[in-house]
Amino acid sequence: MLKVTVIAAGSWGTALALVLEQNGHDVTVWARRESQVQDILQSRRNDKYLRNIAIPENIQFTSSLQEAVKHTEVIVLSVPTQQLNNVLEQMAEQITLSHRVIMVNVSKGIDMGSLELPSQMVMRYYPTQPFVVLSGPSHAEEVALKLPTALVAASKNRLAAEIVQDLFSNDYMRVYTNPDVVGVEISGALKNIIALGAGISDGLGYGDNAKAALITRGINEMVVLGQMIGAETSTFRGLAGVGDLIVTCTSQHSRNRRCGILIGEGLSFDNAIESVGMVVEGAYTVKAAYRLMTKLKIDMPITKVLYRVLYEGKNAREAVNYLMTRQKKHEIDENAEKLELWQ
Repeated sequence: MLKVTVIAAGSWGTALALVLEQNGHDVTVWARRESQVQDILQSRRNDKYLRNIAIPENIQFTSSLQEAVKHTEVIVLSVPTQQLNNVLEQMAEQITLSHRVIMVNVSKGIDMGSLELPSQMVMRYYPTQPFVVLSGPSHAEEVALKLPTALVAASKNRLAAEIVQDLFSNDYMRVYTNPDVVGVEISGALKNIIALGAGISDGLGYGDNAKAALITRGINEMVVLGQMIGAETSTFRGLAGVGDLIVTCTSQHSRNRRCGILIGEGLSFDNAIESVGMVVEGAYTVKAAYRLMTKLKIDMPITKVLYRVLYEGKNAREAVNYLMTRQKKHEIDENAEKLELWQ
């Protein structure tokens, strides 16, 4: 049994706390608002984020960050990426160099200000602590119902990855390990962008052909950006890459897809975000990824047009038309030099 702290009591943090408790660990969940803590303690539910799911009495809740991380052995960071830096700074006062703790990040995105991945932000504050990113095709609603799910735990520290693998594995959750932290994080960030696009496509009334093309070319954008910053291409073919991309682009549970549908149906960006009612991480990641692709001077056309739709007011149908009528090109860039051999 390990003492584990889950930071943030949203849908995913709550679902993972349920897994950890069932696996026999001592679980504490930190929530920012004391009112949320009291509601959960009284009802043993977290209905705003995870409806109709009973929360066992063994899982503790607190709004005190100091109490939450005291003597903990594993910290699961389920904070939205844009808020992660602030939480890490607050925790830095509580975790000393002598406090050995595995940091596990489960949020997905790129910080809009620094353009850092979560691993870079965590390592800035805790350079000596083992870091693991846990990702893959996983909706909190299904995990809470104990439906079969497969994830990947990525870390440069093999022992830490295997500890996290053991921490979450059971008869309905299978966890693989992977040393490619950057590839897993880029996959998790960019799949939310593509899911927004898939939702817009659905909202406009386009069919399965359009969505399949969007998903496939979205994988290409993951690879293009990932290769520029040191990711392994094989990671994008795995659970964190194509697996998470498929589920986020097609599922009724996907906030990013739902937000995109509303925009495709004619709602403004702000009204669509408000209607979803929870964090739509892809909306922020679009801006960060657009800045990153501009800085690195790479071509990511889906990211580019989504940025213009969300932040420059470009018409969604016109954006699709732009994607369809761009200059013709070969599908696989690495094979372009072989064209001269065609007869």
